[in-house]
Amino acid sequence: MKKIISVIIIVLFFLTYQMNIFAQGIEQLDLKSESAVLLDSDTGAVLYEKNANEKMYPASVTKIATAIYAIEKGNLDGMATVSANAVRQDGTRVYLVEGEQMPLKQLIQGMLINSGNDAAVAIAEYLDGSVEKFAENLNSYLQTKIGVNDTHFTNPSGLFDENHYTTAMDLALITNYAIKNPVFAEIFGTKVLGWKGQSWETTLLTHHRMLKGELPYPEVTGGKTGYTSQTKQTLATTADNGKIKLTAVVLKSDLKNDKYQDTALLFDYGFKGYQHAVLKQGEIYKSEDKEFYPEQDTVITENVEGCVKKINPDGVLSIEDQNGKVIHTIQLKYKELPMPKIAPVKTKKAKEENNQQLIQVNALVGMAIIAFAAAVIGFGRKRTKASKNA
Repeated sequence: MKKIISVIIIVLFFLTYQMNIFAQGIEQLDLKSESAVLLDSDTGAVLYEKNANEKMYPASVTKIATAIYAIEKGNLDGMATVSANAVRQDGTRVYLVEGEQMPLKQLIQGMLINSGNDAAVAIAEYLDGSVEKFAENLNSYLQTKIGVNDTHFTNPSGLFDENHYTTAMDLALITNYAIKNPVFAEIFGTKVLGWKGQSWETTLLTHHRMLKGELPYPEVTGGKTGYTSQTKQTLATTADNGKIKLTAVVLKSDLKNDKYQDTALLFDYGFKGYQHAVLKQGEIYKSEDKEFYPEQDTVITENVEGCVKKINPDGVLSIEDQNGKVIHTIQLKYKELPMPKIAPVKTKKAKEENNQQLIQVNALVGMAIIAFAAAVIGFGRKRTKASKNA
């Protein structure tokens, strides 16, 4: 009997959970990765998330942060000298030689396209003198420039360290920021690159299987892979179908193909379910007795089935789907209501002048009244005299 009751309780719990999901309008994707995020690359709208803010280990996807930091801070034509420390790095390399000099941009290419750990350290030491100082500056940059809150990196490559962590949401924000830089976007989307170093001359091929066509997804525009035995499989990818651009991050899947399948599921979901619309400049949205408006035409992301716009008293406009799921929010401008016109306060001198004018007017009116009265009296006397004479 107890077993039957337990089964009934479990079934009821499952049904209740499914009903709640249905009621909230949340579509659950069959993702193998433990954590995932899908963003609209243009508006930043969060279209899908799974454990988005949980602490995770990123592996070589870290190099996205290293690359955009280097591009914005360094001289791309500047020559970096490779140290013994860079040459000794474990994992994937571009086989740099101690003392070799190489332009910063080429090191970034070797790091992003071939995931060279030696190139990553050479970049860090060139920019900040040491890996430790680089990590300190990188963390500060990510927080102040991009606005991430749950990321702490200890190295430029993503080699495992318990204190080297991030979240899927933070990585998506970093990637979304980076792809707006044309130099980064070019390297991030490079499939093939001729490479010539002091000890290695070859052709680099991107490790991203969707980007290079092994797992075809034509809309993919760029990506970075990652793996260590502790972090498992990680992947950051961008895509564009000509109507909407998407950024996807998936972290910690056991099998290499799982991260690609998860990314394809996310892109399918985003491309089929969402579209762009425009909030017109000056369009009024009212909350209680306040009015708000966009200062310029503003692109928003909405569900293809339409959206519901809700404004709060602080002017934050929420874009929701038909089931009440908030897609993203936008801060609108408060419209100042016109002030009632108030008669100007007159100065003492003006008041005195005004009083004098009133006295003069009153005197003229009084004189006119007296003259009129005299005329009436004179006219009356003439009529009386004329009557007597008659």
